Amino acid sequence: MTDHSGFQYSPAAFVEFRDVEACERVRAIRREDLTAHPNPDFQIAVEDDRTAFYRRFADDIVDRIVAARDEGRRHVAILPCGPVPHYAMAAERINRERISLTHVHTFNMDEYANEDGVTAPLTWAGSFQAAMFSNFFDLIDPELRPPIEQIHFPTTDTIGGYSDAIAGLGGADVCYGGIGWGGHIAFWEPQLGHEFAGDLDAYQQAGARLVELHPMTIMQNALHSFSSDWSWVPPKANTIGPREILGARHRSFWLDGDLGAGASWQRFIARLVAFGPVSEFVPGTLLQLRPTDYTLLGSVADDVVIAMA
Repeated sequence: MTDHSGFQYSPAAFVEFRDVEACERVRAIRREDLTAHPNPDFQIAVEDDRTAFYRRFADDIVDRIVAARDEGRRHVAILPCGPVPHYAMAAERINRERISLTHVHTFNMDEYANEDGVTAPLTWAGSFQAAMFSNFFDLIDPELRPPIEQIHFPTTDTIGGYSDAIAGLGGADVCYGGIGWGGHIAFWEPQLGHEFAGDLDAYQQAGARLVELHPMTIMQNALHSFSSDWSWVPPKANTIGPREILGARHRSFWLDGDLGAGASWQRFIARLVAFGPVSEFVPGTLLQLRPTDYTLLGSVADDVVIAMA
């Protein structure tokens, strides 16, 4: 990399995506230019108001549920554990409008696992199962919730048939998600690209599996979910793959990586995913290949600059 001073260096060795020119190009994209994407099916929006951001996310979830109900069809949604605040808003609207979710099937993107591949139980506070029930399903009135057998998580017991379970329902109607610091979608991590030897077609067909978490994922999740304690973050996870994400009829991704005090860990990766080359080393770039809504909290959209804290 080169700045105006002429100082040159390469990315750190653990960084999988090493196209310096692409990094420099997307870093230079100004906030006012972010929503002008060359692909009309890749719709970028910026929402400055935090409450409005989460309300829009909640309404997207509920509106799709209602549309499926009114059309007399089931609704299959792939859900992330985070962001979190919108789930309470969605539950409140579901209860207020008495919206039955008996036609809804949910598949969570991922679940933590230990070094032996055993997934975290519902009883562990850090599990995505625990978070989803406490932040969403348990907030919905019991008579309105989906039947428990229609709420799915990629656990040790289910991961072997997880891709087939989604496909057996005709695929997902919508896949929600965010973008990881290293560019992951779900826990489909950047280092997995090495397994495919440049075969992007095979990469796109990869399904649910156990993965080892990338160092950037460990640090990111420690920062926002484990009180910055990286020793508390499990080393592996079960996750859906590109097959499930790209196979959904629509993708709706929401980026709220704001740390306050003018800091955001998502500013650069938001740009690289949206405007960088499609690469197996930045999994999120696959979203450019399918119709996707991509909404950024205002601070995430701010310019990428050097500003010492």
